[in-house]
Amino acid sequence: MVHTALTVTTGQLESKLIEIRHHLHQEPEISNEEFETTKKLRDWLGDLDISILDLPLKTGLVAEVSGDPKGPVVAIRGDIDALPIHEETTLPYKSRFDGKMHACGHDFHTTAVLGAAYVLKQKEHELKGTVRIIFQPAEETGPGAIDILNTHALDDVQAIFGLHNMPSLELGQLGTRIGAMSSNCDRFEIMVEGVGTHAAHPDLGVDPILVAGHILVALQSIVSRNIDWQDSAVVSICQLHSGNTWNVIPSMAQLEGTVRSLDLDIRETIKGKIKQVVEGIASAFGAKATFIWHGGSPAVMNDEKWTLFTIEKAKEVGFEVIDIKPPSSGEDFSHYQEKIPGTFVHIGTSTPYSLHHPKFEIDDRALMPSVKLLATLAEQALVDIIS
Repeated sequence: MVHTALTVTTGQLESKLIEIRHHLHQEPEISNEEFETTKKLRDWLGDLDISILDLPLKTGLVAEVSGDPKGPVVAIRGDIDALPIHEETTLPYKSRFDGKMHACGHDFHTTAVLGAAYVLKQKEHELKGTVRIIFQPAEETGPGAIDILNTHALDDVQAIFGLHNMPSLELGQLGTRIGAMSSNCDRFEIMVEGVGTHAAHPDLGVDPILVAGHILVALQSIVSRNIDWQDSAVVSICQLHSGNTWNVIPSMAQLEGTVRSLDLDIRETIKGKIKQVVEGIASAFGAKATFIWHGGSPAVMNDEKWTLFTIEKAKEVGFEVIDIKPPSSGEDFSHYQEKIPGTFVHIGTSTPYSLHHPKFEIDDRALMPSVKLLATLAEQALVDIIS
């Protein structure tokens, strides 16, 4: 287990951070179970003499590096949780825990933020204010950012920055844009209640599988026939469960899916249309249906001022900046942006497998440029606010 302090020279920092990332990758913890990850972070930050705020968090933490205590406050954020995925890589540091994997690169994000904390600590006396350093739990399941915000540790923060690795971008590239950088990410469930019967006598029951099938097909018309072609939205059914044998028509069917959108009005339109379709089709077949909407994270909306600032600083530290289309993935960094202006970027890692794939990998060469970027953004944002 790596417990070595990060009291190293700048030249040694990269190898030390790679060692830490590999260790985090070997011992992934899923959302709200990041107890050992949090403990390790406390140890590493303690070795650096970086202050950790006393907050009522079960997992995750917020630390700070402060120069001028009377100056402004900015924040950088990394997420620390893994996914319930069985790793299929051949990496020498592959996950030791069956069914758990850092398949989204949060080990990379954690290490980049830790590295930035080290760089900022080395020049603490030069900082024009305070940098809050967020190691956030439970990004994959959604409530982590809200848990951090509920501690009020960010109430005085004036700008916030975050990043995510992106396999589709080349090493040395950074993708960002003003405005939407992710989608509204919502989940829904549909419970169809029919009347079970013998498969040979469907006329004596109400087949929930048939009803579910009609609902599934009809939902695919919501975007194509209700949303302007210039707007973006996705409705996907990802689960359909019903029955347990070949000769019995069951009484229940369950569908589950997701809606992705960029506009809040479109989000509400789709929600209403799904409910209308579900209840209307069920009624037409003599079944009952329950529609349950689980509102997720809203779209990440990059602030114009801080995005232009980030683009400038990214170019200064050597990134090729790419203006990207808003991805359809969800990201709870948006909850911070509802209260704090800030910017989210994608860091190119140029690897063949996508996020959440069991063979997903990260190219360690992307780590130090990310560290330099985060530290530069935090340090220079303090200067920008004062000026």
